[in-house]
Amino acid sequence: MKVKMMNLVNSVDQEEFEAGLLSEQYKVEAKAGKAIELPECFSSTVRIQMIRDTVLASRANRRQPYGHNRHVGRRNPQPGMKHSVEWWGKGRGVARIMRKTGQSTGAENPHTRGGRRAHGPKVEKDWSMKVNSKVRRQARDSAIAATMDSETVANRGHRFDEKVSFPIVIDSYAEERDGKKESYDVENIPLTYSTRKFIAMMDGLGLGADLNRAKSGRNIRAGKGKMRGRRRRTPKSILVVVGQRDGLSKAASNVAGVDVVAAKDLCAEDLAPGGDIGRLTVWTKAAIEALE
Repeated sequence: MKVKMMNLVNSVDQEEFEAGLLSEQYKVEAKAGKAIELPECFSSTVRIQMIRDTVLASRANRRQPYGHNRHVGRRNPQPGMKHSVEWWGKGRGVARIMRKTGQSTGAENPHTRGGRRAHGPKVEKDWSMKVNSKVRRQARDSAIAATMDSETVANRGHRFDEKVSFPIVIDSYAEERDGKKESYDVENIPLTYSTRKFIAMMDGLGLGADLNRAKSGRNIRAGKGKMRGRRRRTPKSILVVVGQRDGLSKAASNVAGVDVVAAKDLCAEDLAPGGDIGRLTVWTKAAIEALE
């Protein structure tokens, strides 16, 4: 299967007044260029359940063990067991639970105030899930094939212009300034105002609406997660697949919802976060060649 790559031309405009120069304005135009042969993974069969199982395993393998330390008596008691207690003995017509020394207040039992937790989490629990390397690779290829269908991508919630055809592969990048044209490797774009240039590039490709969706969709997370270092939740937007992490990677890292991954590190979870297939993906020519 062949697909035409996109050549991006950035027209840089900068107005000058008596007080000085204004900030540069970028307008990127995308033009169809040479055709490239796609790897076989783009023609793979979409197997939704395999993708979901692989993503579930990836998330499970990142889980950290949690729980209290083992109870080692008074030397190192577990939470809820840090009391001096006594047992009243039988024959008083009261429950046979431990009481705080010299008091009638129950302690240490799971159903008493301040007592230990019943069947609490244990650090020894193993959350990891094994997935064969062949299955992992097939799930990645299947997730890649799912990004080819515009209807699947749209059903996932992404927004893009009707003229966009998938897959989106970027070949070259050039800047026109004062009648002079200078070409760059798209993965090594100049770092000066690179984030603004990246946004202009996505606008030129017809994907600007999805960046706005992710930016305006940031909200405060529900539940206790907001108190644990993940206060805000940002929707997933464009995934940029590159040959190596360089200028383009740094430019995209500051944009809300955008993820950048090298082709050698690409996995099913990058292409289908949460197990939902059809992520909006942009490829570079170097990334396509690395997949081969």
